[in-house]
Amino acid sequence: MAVCTVYTVQPLNTSCSISTPTKTHLGFNQKQVFFFNNYSSKNTNNSRFRGNKITCSAGDTIVIGLAADSGCGKSTFMRRLTSVFGGAASPPKGGNPDSNTLISDTTTVICLDDYHSLDRTGRKEKGVTALDPRANDFDLMYQQVKALKDGVAVEKPIYNHVSGLLDPPELIKPPKILVIEGLHPMYDQRVRDLLDFSIYLDISNEVKFAWKIQRDMAERGHSLESIKASIEARKPDFDAYIDPQKQYADAVIEVLPTRLIPDDNEGKVLRVKLIMKEGVKYFNPVYLFDEGSTVSWIPCGRKLTCSYPGIKFAYGPDTYFGHEVSVLEMDGQFDRLDELIYVESHLSNISTKFYGEITQQMLKHADFPGSNNGTGLFQTIVGLKIRDLFEQIAASKASAPLEATKA
Repeated sequence: MAVCTVYTVQPLNTSCSISTPTKTHLGFNQKQVFFFNNYSSKNTNNSRFRGNKITCSAGDTIVIGLAADSGCGKSTFMRRLTSVFGGAASPPKGGNPDSNTLISDTTTVICLDDYHSLDRTGRKEKGVTALDPRANDFDLMYQQVKALKDGVAVEKPIYNHVSGLLDPPELIKPPKILVIEGLHPMYDQRVRDLLDFSIYLDISNEVKFAWKIQRDMAERGHSLESIKASIEARKPDFDAYIDPQKQYADAVIEVLPTRLIPDDNEGKVLRVKLIMKEGVKYFNPVYLFDEGSTVSWIPCGRKLTCSYPGIKFAYGPDTYFGHEVSVLEMDGQFDRLDELIYVESHLSNISTKFYGEITQQMLKHADFPGSNNGTGLFQTIVGLKIRDLFEQIAASKASAPLEATKA
């Protein structure tokens, strides 16, 4: 029997009142919770008082954590993931246009930048970057992720990337799948323990620099000098607080320079590894040809069009931070995405619903960054594995009351 838990978050100056519990047809106690927020901010001239009626659920939310540095492809991965579940992801309707949250039929994606405890000016005054734990409110992060996992809606703050200020909060209701993405989803052990599955995007320094230049110069108007300075300023904190999180990840997508071109300096061709931890509940690593074997495969030929320098796959067992892992690697890029089905047919444990689903997803988002190389391929595969994990967990929870009845 699930009982509703009420969470109050002091920084939001919140009080709550609880009506008398009532029995629902779902067989658990349901309470109506009213949060009254008397919210004022130095960033707005309005002092607001409002009440929200929130109904607690049984707490069936699955929580996925995605960690990566800024500019490392988290947004693209989120779009691929939500596409696997169907339904377009968009900001909360009628809310703050600068909201970082994305909501689809099944998933809600929360950007952990919203838990910055210091705005841009505050960080500058204290001499800390957004990567520094001192610039983030991990207590609030834990309380709200736990509340959502338990089926309780929260008033989540908003960090405005345009103004650099902390905006008034937004109401987030418990989804079927909650994805928390950002710099620190696995930093705090309390938050880490709430995750049902975790992913780390590990981009090499050479590739990260090329990506950041492309994004920040083309999309945000930054100069090359400012980008270089930003990377150098962030590196000590990245090494101290962000990079160590990959040891906790259930899957790591590692992006490296190619080995197919000797002394390559352009960074246009990538070598990508999918590192999958063994022994994770509801997760069976993908394998190539023969599970547990060590395989090197060059598929180019009559069934796969490959221009210079070609494509090479590898697969085999390894260890990663003391854990047994399986590693699938792709070096090179596809010329024709429709031919990807030939590669897909040689992969097993990919959790597809039908033959060619990976190829279909890749063709559907052919304009996404990385769609012609291993980043797009492995992001798509991980998305399918998360869907499978969600369905297994949901089935397990659905069968639990029946088993209890039989006992």
